[in-house]
Amino acid sequence: MTKWIGLNEIVREEIQQRKEEGCDVTGFAERLESAGMAEAQIMDVYHALMALEPSADFKYIEPSELEEIRAQRPEGPRTIVSHLDDNEWQNKFYGAWLGRSAGCALGKPLEAPAFMRGSDGRPGWHNIKLWFEGAGQWPIRHYTPSKSTAEAQYGLELALWSSLASCRDHISYMETDDDIRYTVLGLLMLEERGLDFNSWHVGKLWHRLLPFGQVFTAETQAYLNFARVTSHINGDQPDDWEKHIHWGRSYLNPYREWIGAQIRVDGYAYGAAGQPQLAAELAWRDASFSHVKNGIYGAMFCAAMIAAAFVESDVKRIVEIGLSEIPQHSRLAEDIALAVQIAENTTDQLELVEKIWDAFKHYHCVHTNNNAALCAAALIYSGGDFEKGITTAVLGGWDTDCNGATVGSILGASLGAAALPDTWIAPLNDTLYAEVSGFHPIAISECARRSHNVFRKLQQ
Repeated sequence: MTKWIGLNEIVREEIQQRKEEGCDVTGFAERLESAGMAEAQIMDVYHALMALEPSADFKYIEPSELEEIRAQRPEGPRTIVSHLDDNEWQNKFYGAWLGRSAGCALGKPLEAPAFMRGSDGRPGWHNIKLWFEGAGQWPIRHYTPSKSTAEAQYGLELALWSSLASCRDHISYMETDDDIRYTVLGLLMLEERGLDFNSWHVGKLWHRLLPFGQVFTAETQAYLNFARVTSHINGDQPDDWEKHIHWGRSYLNPYREWIGAQIRVDGYAYGAAGQPQLAAELAWRDASFSHVKNGIYGAMFCAAMIAAAFVESDVKRIVEIGLSEIPQHSRLAEDIALAVQIAENTTDQLELVEKIWDAFKHYHCVHTNNNAALCAAALIYSGGDFEKGITTAVLGGWDTDCNGATVGSILGASLGAAALPDTWIAPLNDTLYAEVSGFHPIAISECARRSHNVFRKLQQ
């Protein structure tokens, strides 16, 4: 059914997804097991799952449409007045791109099962600590070393097949990664269409520039579903496109509240710098192609934080602004509030990541909620310190490169390029390889210049 798993596994994930959405899924695991490998019987289980309604005692209010989301959000600034001159703006955009790249590169080699999910009874953060200790590089002060005695002693392995060029002993540029490709795509969307785009245009852009091998989980399913829809359509967006959106993002897509949309927002948020409401709306347009509910909220939350960070230096305030763009009675808002509380009452980095892991380990390692909570906690703990922010976000485990990239983007935008530590920035050599036409390679400073131009164009 996808490039890596079959129908049975999709429906197994759907059982968990429906449970998290507040539905009573009692007996469905047994029904799926009884279905064996018979496709028709598995699909019967699937359709029964999708017909479920949340229990009457489900306390959350979680719409997926923009106006309904806005009706459920708390008060917020929506736009933030700034008095930056053009040089200061350019420094901020360069900082955002550099910060995202540095955080992503730090976490990229650790995007492997033992660090994301844990192993042998150890949580992921503990395995990350063991790796750096085994390389004589603890505490984390530089990029991930490619060798460690933890490999032989604990059976830990990095994701070197996809990330050797991000390791401390090899790094000389930002290598290709989905977290960076989506930032490029957000920039391209705003360059090509400005504010005139919706989920249809997202699908068309993906099909034009993203090979199937570069999409994962929710994005894979939405990519396939969009292909099914467009195979019956010739030409431009159909008048009834809105009728297709929910099917396209939901059908055989149990990953619709996972982290995918959250990592796609930076390019949009840069264009909406200083305007958290606009950034959240642009994130919604993109996220609604493949996600629902908390999957969308994670994108809106992070986009609003990034946009706010260009003109706001208080990390607590940045998180509050992010929360002001999502439903206040959602699971994500509740989880973020808990993460902030943990961070505000914890002064030790290891204690912090342990508490965050224990509080949110019931989620899949690439779910939106646990990763967004970790990002919020890392920001609060950092106090605005770039190194503390990205190392805490990555040390926490789960989706290590995504979280490092998001926190790096926010702190990079807030601090500006000139204030970022040379230890993290110099190894990148101002170079990005994105595996997108025109961006392989490209100077990171050129990406920042183009984001600044888009920002000015949207202002007009």
